[in-house]
Amino acid sequence: MVTVVGGTARGGRRLPATLPRVSPIDPDRMATPALVPMRLARGRTAAVVAPHHLATAAGLAVLRAGGNAVDAAIATNAALAVVMPNACGIGGDAFWLIWDARSRTQLALNGSGRAPGAASAAGLRARGLTTIPLRGPLSISVPGAVRSWGDAHARFGRLPLAELLAPAIELADGGFPAWDGFVEAVERTAGIVDRVPVSGAGASAGAAAGSGTAGFHAVFRPHGRPWRPAERVRFPALATTLRAIADDGVAAFYEGDLGDVQARFLAAAGAPFVAADLRDHTSTWADPIATSYRGVRVTTHPPNSQGISALQILNILETFEPPTAASFGADGVAEAGWIHRGIEASKLAMADRDTEVTDPASRAIPVDRLLDKGYARELAGRIDPRRASRPEPATNPRGGGTVYLAIVDPDGGAVSLIESNYGGFGSGVVDPATGIHYQNRGSYFSLDDVHPNVLAPAKRTLHTLMPGMLFRDDPGGGDGGPWIVTGAMGGDAQPQIHAQIVSALVDGGLDVGTAVAMPRWFVEPAVHFAPPVDVRAERRFAPGILDELAALGHPIRAVEPFSGLLGHAHAIELVAGGPGAESGSLAAATDPRSEGLPAVW
Repeated sequence: MVTVVGGTARGGRRLPATLPRVSPIDPDRMATPALVPMRLARGRTAAVVAPHHLATAAGLAVLRAGGNAVDAAIATNAALAVVMPNACGIGGDAFWLIWDARSRTQLALNGSGRAPGAASAAGLRARGLTTIPLRGPLSISVPGAVRSWGDAHARFGRLPLAELLAPAIELADGGFPAWDGFVEAVERTAGIVDRVPVSGAGASAGAAAGSGTAGFHAVFRPHGRPWRPAERVRFPALATTLRAIADDGVAAFYEGDLGDVQARFLAAAGAPFVAADLRDHTSTWADPIATSYRGVRVTTHPPNSQGISALQILNILETFEPPTAASFGADGVAEAGWIHRGIEASKLAMADRDTEVTDPASRAIPVDRLLDKGYARELAGRIDPRRASRPEPATNPRGGGTVYLAIVDPDGGAVSLIESNYGGFGSGVVDPATGIHYQNRGSYFSLDDVHPNVLAPAKRTLHTLMPGMLFRDDPGGGDGGPWIVTGAMGGDAQPQIHAQIVSALVDGGLDVGTAVAMPRWFVEPAVHFAPPVDVRAERRFAPGILDELAALGHPIRAVEPFSGLLGHAHAIELVAGGPGAESGSLAAATDPRSEGLPAVW
């Protein structure tokens, strides 16, 4: 069965949930949205992609001023924290892949936060909880993104931190025009945080007063009404906090007065934080993990990131003969059997993720076994080409709100960075005094003692965030550096979108613009902890494709064209070796489902 999911297309035009059918498969092909996928932006020297054009402008300005990819990534991320608070913020986490063009090496930087030291699964069970609430103070973990800015800058940065944060401060202080997605997200979240209960039996009056509802309205809905389109949005308290970081360094966010202010606010809100939880937080440097897909090396961040799931999906798909290149195009993949295999491979990878992936400091993770090509062949053998499987219920929550950005600098250095508050505006807990809204990534922990992702003091949770890069031998002049820098937002959808884009690039030979704009799908549970069988898919697929998938037993939820419900993906291609090569150049693309515009120089 194909179910039509209504919603709002980019640009604010609301599409009806049900449209006149023009074929048995695609009820919306006659209703082409007022949106044309943008062309590639090509440049010679540098490129920035991100889901909001004001952020890409900030990153490009830093590159023009002499900054490198790490500098521009910090500036872009900080600007996104202002203009896209519905998806990220300085109260969230970040994961990095950094290609250092001088040493010809790639590093992974883990900027995810940890549970507070007083966190206790048994204590929460004693309060009558079986899961951590999705919103509210108990869902908060230490914000790790800002610390990662400092660590990346200390190792690779070129320009002063104050110069990198200046665009974000200007946007927070002077304001930016309210855009449709922001307006809708504020209204949707306002209704959610108003219903957030005080977490657990016996919660204090202070927890009730500080649950975040009042702070959310004060910061994000200060006029007591919806934002008007293009009305100027200002965040003066956030500007002050960013200035403190710019003036005193990243450590000021975690230590001293600002760290103490945060700890006191969080404790009053009902989150079990003390100053040491912030002060003692550190990022972690590591080596990326990788696999090969038909000769292309695909890298991502190691666990606690779920990037390993994307590599597993690709390993499974590699065991099958792909469709012809002609089957890939602007209408998606014109072979339902290939999509079916991708869906089934995703179910298998997600099952392994739920069973194995957590904080590697708390438990050994069999990365080599999970990425073994022989194991991939074994998993591929479980896929029935004629019928959809019904896997066991998921043991981790679904969903997420995220930003992804990529940078390539004039030296050929590159950054792939993904940052998030998890559930849209995160926990809903907002401090009006600092302008910080805190992530709800802690809700991803389990309260089941036998679950690999069980809550424990100072533990990192399994994380949906996963940046990526692709490498190949380039006869046009490349010497082993990145070919494509890419990633996607979308919670459980991230590894699935990533695998689809890699297949489109490698199997279909598509350019990055077509690959990120083509219709996509992903499979997920209908609700938290249900079996992951529901397939969201854009109605732009060629006629007959979704009906064929439904006939195989996939419950299809057809989504409007270019819907943000299918995530955002962005990419930069280093053509013929990129800026570091004599005849190299760059091709950049942002997802037309986002507010992004590629910026090149």
